[in-house]
Amino acid sequence: MKIALPSKENRIDDHFGHCEYFTLFTVNDNNEIISEDIVDSPAGCGCKSNIAQTLSLMGVKIMLAGNMGEGAVNVLGSHGIKVFRGCSGEIKTVIKNYLDGKLIDSGIMCHEHQHECHSGTTLPES
Repeated sequence: MKIALPSKENRIDDHFGHCEYFTLFTVNDNNEIISEDIVDSPAGCGCKSNIAQTLSLMGVKIMLAGNMGEGAVNVLGSHGIKVFRGCSGEIKTVIKNYLDGKLIDSGIMCHEHQHECHSGTTLPES
């Protein structure tokens, strides 16, 4: 299974649509990370780009994200990618918490662009 995290400086980027890059983790059936890759983020708004299709074609099934608009959630979902919102912190900590079953989707969506979202679940660094 592949899991994508919108990233900036090895941390979850606060807003999916404008992240610097995506970190992709490939996980085996024992929930062990077997590889890590970087995928460049497209220019412009994430939900209006081809990133959902690109990630889906690469085998991504899960997106662990900070804040995300409703359009992006819908586009990713239509490409078979389940979204967990409200993630924050260092990407290795976030992926470990997900694999340990410690993450839940905050259910919070940004409803407009060009604003700061501060809602979500902050996970402790480990």
